[in-house]
Amino acid sequence: MRFPHPLTLLTAVVLAAAALSYVLPAGEYDRRDDPETGRSIVVPGTYQEVEANRIGVFDAIVAIPRGMAGRADVVFLIFLIGGAFAVFDATGALRRGIAWLVERLQGREILAIPVVSLAFAAGGVTENLQEEIIPLVPALMLLTRRLGYSPMVGVAVSAGSAFVGSAFSPINPFQVLTAQEVADVAPLSGSGFRLVFLAIALGLWIWWTMRYAARTRVEAETVEAAGSEATPGWRDLTIFGIVASTFGVLVWGLLSLGWDFDHMSALFFVMGVVVGIVGRLGITGTAEAYAQGFKSMGYAALLIGFANAIYVVMDDARIIDTIVRGLFVPLAELPLALSAIGMSAAQGVLHFAVPSVSGQAVLTLPVLVPLSDLLGLSRQITILAYQYGAGLCELITPTNGALMAILAASGVRYEAWLRFVVPRYLMLMGLGAVALVIAIAIGYS
Repeated sequence: MRFPHPLTLLTAVVLAAAALSYVLPAGEYDRRDDPETGRSIVVPGTYQEVEANRIGVFDAIVAIPRGMAGRADVVFLIFLIGGAFAVFDATGALRRGIAWLVERLQGREILAIPVVSLAFAAGGVTENLQEEIIPLVPALMLLTRRLGYSPMVGVAVSAGSAFVGSAFSPINPFQVLTAQEVADVAPLSGSGFRLVFLAIALGLWIWWTMRYAARTRVEAETVEAAGSEATPGWRDLTIFGIVASTFGVLVWGLLSLGWDFDHMSALFFVMGVVVGIVGRLGITGTAEAYAQGFKSMGYAALLIGFANAIYVVMDDARIIDTIVRGLFVPLAELPLALSAIGMSAAQGVLHFAVPSVSGQAVLTLPVLVPLSDLLGLSRQITILAYQYGAGLCELITPTNGALMAILAASGVRYEAWLRFVVPRYLMLMGLGAVALVIAIAIGYS
């Protein structure tokens, strides 16, 4: 099966979402402002049908620029991160660093897989790393080519590792911490249990990726030569230190200061300027590198906006709450373990329509928490079901604009990625189901 171009695919899904407004009844829950999360959350038990709002073809197309505007903070983050890493690349430090690493790994290339995977997984665990991967794709592709691996390996060690780390994380502020606030559960509680399954999930993902990389590695003579780049000098090491420190400050800002995308954008802009100065690009050279980075990120930013347009259409049609109610209310009739597993599966289905993991927590958990209390199911287990279902769906859903942008930048077709990832996604969902059953058995709360 061959999928169309990502923009074609996302436009088709936008139109399909509009078509659903003619099929599904419109309905809404009441909302209230939650002072703890600063968000508007659902009031359980208040669902009622409302007047239908049918979305026509032109209105669906209008939702595309609205989707871009709605994710403007993410779009600008992509542009500014892309510009910063274009400056980083323009200094030559990145290419010299990759050449040095390839030379040191001669004969032990497979060791790069766990090292790079763990680095990206750490970003997923701590700050739901997604869009930040996009400007790193050119460097990843250069590294994988010079090690003899396919672009698929580059996507697996970066996006794949980050998404798996996010889904099983005990501290991800955009998933587990938001969910715990909405569910009125102590922040960071239950972290030990999550850490065990995080280690298992990442171990499996890295092992699968290493096996695939070894099986598909090209012959040495077809690998691009490392070239004659010089060994990194003190200036290059200083630049690498600035980049590493930036990510350290980013994690601190997210976890301790409650930073949002605007703060992240400003941080990476500062990083690019400092790197340009240290790298002796000068003011003009740094500005030119930024402009080049902005150009290279245009397509990725478009994909983010197109993906968000799907949610805009469904929200305008007032069918999101209808889908939530239809997915979760029937779970009350199932045995406890099946109800928890069903919650996880339903969260995965819903994530196609609601591509924001934090937005999905605010939307679904106010409905699921009273249901869980009624069933005698721990709220912590309900949060686990949300994490595994919504988080792992990031690996496969075409409405994840970051995933589609990473695939496009890597030259990996969406259907090729699905062939690689779907069996692994199903096994990780199975691992999540095992975790839920064990959690119920031991009274995890």
